[in-house]
Parts: sequence; C-alpha cells; structure tokens
Amino acid sequence: MASKRINKELRDLQRDPPVSCSAGPTGDDMFQWQATIMGPADSPFAGGVFLVTIHFPPDYPFKPPKVAFRTKVYHPNINSNGSICLDILKEQWSPALTVSKVIKLFHFLTF
Repeated sequence: MASKRINKELRDLQRDPPVSCSAGPTGDDMFQWQATIMGPADSPFAGGVFLVTIHFPPDYPFKPPKVAFRTKVYHPNINSNGSICLDILKEQWSPALTVSKVIKLFHFLTF
C-alpha cells in the first residue's frame, strides 16, 4: 500500500510541482527521497538552495515520513541535526497530508 501511495504522490509532484521546490526518489529506493527548496527572493534565505531528505516508513501514509534538512538552516523549528520540529510530522500527522503539502508548508514556515 505504501508503494502505491508514494508512486501516486511522485506522479502528482511531476504533474504539478510546488513553486520553488522539487522532490523525488534518490536512486531506485522509492522510500528514500530528496527535496530541494529554493530560498525566497524577499527573505534572508534568498539565493539559497536547501536540501531535505524524506524517508517514508513501511506503513506510510498512516505514519508520517521522517524529514530532515541536510543543508544547515538556522531556524527555531529546525534543530542542529536538521530535524524539523513540527507536530504534523509527529502526533498531528494525517494520511490526508502529502509530501507536496509538507514541502509547501516547510517553504512557507521556514522562509
């Protein structure tokens, strides 16, 4: 079930990519993705390119993906390991959320 959902989300991202963001599998492992988020022009992060890893658990979408910034980001919601401290990636996760929605939210909240 997780593979089917992840493949659908990948197709949706390719069809309608979020502005200033991209995401997809790293290599052949559909459960391990990398996202790229561009820093907005009107922010201190302008011109920045931020890499994010996304690891889907076997019981996705019923459990949230593990998401972490690989590029150093100084932000109150991101710890020194790049882990993102948001409730939607923990106890407030909903199967109605998608990777695209999560990436858009990171872009909005982080920058």
